[in-house]
Amino acid sequence: MKVYLICGKTDLRKGINSLALLISDYYEMDVYDDSLFLFCGRRNDRFKGLYWDGEGFTMLYKRFENGRLQWPRNREEVSELIQQQVEWLLEGLNPLPEKRIKPAKKGTFY
Repeated sequence: MKVYLICGKTDLRKGINSLALLISDYYEMDVYDDSLFLFCGRRNDRFKGLYWDGEGFTMLYKRFENGRLQWPRNREEVSELIQQQVEWLLEGLNPLPEKRIKPAKKGTFY
């Protein structure tokens, strides 16, 4: 199974049909593939998941009681997560850590 993190803000009031339509129309992905799609709204303390199990959709909802997620906000992106990143997300950690060190410019020495 693949896990996709849908970056940006998604209206979490949307139900199964609206989220499935968003996946297929906006991101042009197969919602019936063996994949879990994760969405975050304006508030970073909760997210939803949508999964097709072969017979119907399952919707998951996770809310953190203490703390907030660092959800990537570029709406144009979808990131496939590996198992370790999914575990980080469920623990409340940023699944897509930002690089702290930027590459040096060519010819720059210190």
